[in-house]
Amino acid sequence: MKTLPEWTDLRYFLELARAGTLSGASRRLEVEHTTVARRIDRLEAQLGATLFDRSREGYELTEMGQALLPHAEAMEGAALAAQDEVSSNQVSVKGVVRLGTPEVLGVMVIAPMLARFLESHPDLSIDLLVQPRFVNLASREADLSITLDAPNTGRYMVTRLAPFRLYLYGAPSYLARHPPIRSRADLVGHDFVDYVQDRLASNELHFLDELGFTPRRRFCCTGMSGQAEAAAAGMGLMMAPPYVIPKDGRLVPLLQDELFAERAYYMVAPVDLYRLPRVRAVWNLLRALPDTQPELFRLP
Repeated sequence: MKTLPEWTDLRYFLELARAGTLSGASRRLEVEHTTVARRIDRLEAQLGATLFDRSREGYELTEMGQALLPHAEAMEGAALAAQDEVSSNQVSVKGVVRLGTPEVLGVMVIAPMLARFLESHPDLSIDLLVQPRFVNLASREADLSITLDAPNTGRYMVTRLAPFRLYLYGAPSYLARHPPIRSRADLVGHDFVDYVQDRLASNELHFLDELGFTPRRRFCCTGMSGQAEAAAAGMGLMMAPPYVIPKDGRLVPLLQDELFAERAYYMVAPVDLYRLPRVRAVWNLLRALPDTQPELFRLP
């Protein structure tokens, strides 16, 4: 009779699958890389299957490794849920939640609203990941994320968090130096600020394409906060949601009733992590955001 794999070996398997290298997995597990290799060798011998293809670039899952992955993730979720449930006898919401968000939304909107939330949950901590790309939930970079692209495969909880509009803005200093903008046709020949086109985190960021002509991009930046500062300095016009725009009058809306792009944010979490009280607490907080602050996502 074959013995079942130990959960600890499967945990090593999961971390190596996510990191792709022994050194990366060893850092996550806080052990020597030789320990990771030894555990993987033992697991493969026990299962009688090769789980990884080894190369100089790292470790890549084989077909058998891919087949094992969802089962190991389910065991991980069960272990986390058991830990949270046992802990809930003392504290209902406890531990660390890693939340991935778009840069400006995370910094300007979500970070401030977390202050009171964390006061009411003294044993909870938040790791806020704001990056020029959306986090990879499949490799467990985060427990939940806010993204423009809802996944169509995998076991995820998904909700349409907030529809929003991107409006056209310009600095008074820029508008004073250029011909007036009274209609969409007047935009041809103007300068624009945008994302770096070959570094887009999502195809949903191609919103300037909806202008109906090829814009003259004079300044591009991988982050929207940088774009807003450039536009406020008079480098060109930009499109952005209301929450991005500073409240000091350095940028003013243009043609807001006739020119805008519509998008939506989605909130996503792996099903097994969504069951955890700490993850659901953050999920429920964020779920109420568009109802409590609608002005962040659409001009009146």
